Amino acid sequence: MFTGLVAAIGTVFGNAAAGSGRDLEVELGGLAGPFRIGDSIALSGVCCTLVRLDGGSATFHLSPETLARTWLGTARLGDRLNLEGALRAGDPLGGHLVQGHVDGVGAVTATIDEAAGGTLGAMVPPELRRYCVEKGSITLDGVSLTIAALTDNGVRIAVIPHTAQWTTLGRKGVGDGLHVEVDVIAKYVEQMLAARGLGLSGEQFSGEASRKPAGQNAPNRT
Repeated sequence: MFTGLVAAIGTVFGNAAAGSGRDLEVELGGLAGPFRIGDSIALSGVCCTLVRLDGGSATFHLSPETLARTWLGTARLGDRLNLEGALRAGDPLGGHLVQGHVDGVGAVTATIDEAAGGTLGAMVPPELRRYCVEKGSITLDGVSLTIAALTDNGVRIAVIPHTAQWTTLGRKGVGDGLHVEVDVIAKYVEQMLAARGLGLSGEQFSGEASRKPAGQNAPNRT
């Protein structure tokens, strides 16, 4: 379990085939430990198990499921990753409940300034948009964010300077992939309602809220 508050930025220095998966080697930068083999670390929002540790460098094995659900398999040498260690008992929950189980891959539609921040536009896969609500939480590349507005194909996020400077979001270009994890509470509520015959299936969901033009939303006063 994580909170979506990025603790450090790591750098990829190896990505090689390993059986049916890949081994991803990451320089952990200033991520505070100590860490042990078997610990979980979120790599740009993806919960990964540490399989090898050499000082400040770590190796993570990416399973076929991880390769299918994320962009980590295509990470190149020098790529930067948002890092967060697993939440420990007694740690403050500063963001929101983040599992590190990526629901899909979206893409940047509007960029922000690396220093000043701004309004980040993100395409969210259609099957996930029903979980996006104005002022609700969403995780993009491991960063806990508040949805400022809904758009025809995703969300807009007001990114403050600190977040732009402390994460990789300010370095993303239009079309770059984003790991999307929606609020797990919304998914549980949907499942429980469906079990009682009270919910709507993905096919029945009209998506009116997701298609509502951003200009029709109430002004962002946060």
